Amino acid sequence: MTQADTVELAEGFFTDPHELYRMLRREAPVTPVSTREGMRAWVVTRYEDARPALNDPRLSKDVSRFHEDGPIGFLDRHMLSSDRPDHTRLRKLVSRAFTVRAIARMRPRIEEIAQGLADRMAAKARRDGTVDLLDEFAFPLPMTVICELLGVPDGERDDFRGWSNTLLSEAPPDEHEAAVAAMSDFLSRLVAEKGAHPGDDMLSAIVKASEDGDTLSEGEAASMAFLLLVAGHETTVNLIGNGALALLRHPDQLAVLRGDPALVPNAVEEFLRYDGPVNMATFRYTTEPVEIGGTRIPEDQIVLVSLVSANRDPDRFGDPARLDVTRDVAGHVAFGHGIHHCLGAPLARLEGEIAFRTLLDRFPGLTLAGEPATLSWRHSTLIHGLTRLPVRVGIPMSNGTFVG
Repeated sequence: MTQADTVELAEGFFTDPHELYRMLRREAPVTPVSTREGMRAWVVTRYEDARPALNDPRLSKDVSRFHEDGPIGFLDRHMLSSDRPDHTRLRKLVSRAFTVRAIARMRPRIEEIAQGLADRMAAKARRDGTVDLLDEFAFPLPMTVICELLGVPDGERDDFRGWSNTLLSEAPPDEHEAAVAAMSDFLSRLVAEKGAHPGDDMLSAIVKASEDGDTLSEGEAASMAFLLLVAGHETTVNLIGNGALALLRHPDQLAVLRGDPALVPNAVEEFLRYDGPVNMATFRYTTEPVEIGGTRIPEDQIVLVSLVSANRDPDRFGDPARLDVTRDVAGHVAFGHGIHHCLGAPLARLEGEIAFRTLLDRFPGLTLAGEPATLSWRHSTLIHGLTRLPVRVGIPMSNGTFVG
């Protein structure tokens, strides 16, 4: 192919993006693409181009510059869709809650949640034989943590998951619009409730900051809640799901971790590199003609930086298609790079570490329930994750066998 060819992101891309990315890194590392919904953009695939592009000020994140109300309305008025100085102001409001020290204090509660979910998995396995690791563990762990952090009532969490899945996938326009309306209404009510009856939670603190003279508007507060709720669970859900699948498909690496659990934090970094939860970083827009990797991208074009592709670039990581939980993965870009580097990365890392320690400890006979080829993946250019992950948990018996 040539640099001028437009690549269509078809069905097979979502099942295995790595095949397309291998070809693009080799033949057209910066290339125009189109989706089934008709969106056109430029995709950056090589590590040496992707990392600087993530922090290039000529690639704007300010959605309002290109869409009057943003692609999903007022929910786009957050720090991930803004440039300096607005980005600095918005990020400052929540940065204290996501420091390494603040996150470390959450370990006991996250461990408690993980153990409770493992108990539920074991009970369901005894009854049904197999369980969906996403439904029973990977989703409720980070969702419970972020909802407790923000003060979201229990009864709203399942609905939120459905809306989030729709907004981040290539859903039909009517389903997308319905999810936007429901999400907007929910978050507006939640922000109003926090303003009227503040609690000891992060969202109440964000709303209070706007009342104490900060320039944060009610719409910005709702948009910030949207970002924290979605980013606060989506990344970790798919880190756990993709990482568990990778381990179960590589029993030699699973054995390495079982033999040395101290490797779990490094293994989490390798899962992020090997098959990370974010496929392409959120939209950027050229504010002027920009040359990336020898290709000139005109002004006012959407640019998508592929984190999944950059992390499989053989010029940066040797033998990148091989899972190695002992690998030095310093420099991976699964959480982005630069001023938009994921604020919640310390929380996602801690949740990932606790999740895999719990699974390894509680379920020594964990196996896939079915063939990997039968698994389905979400149709999203942003999120790289499974729709289900059926497993047998392998509950140990006194005679050394496993059930479930």
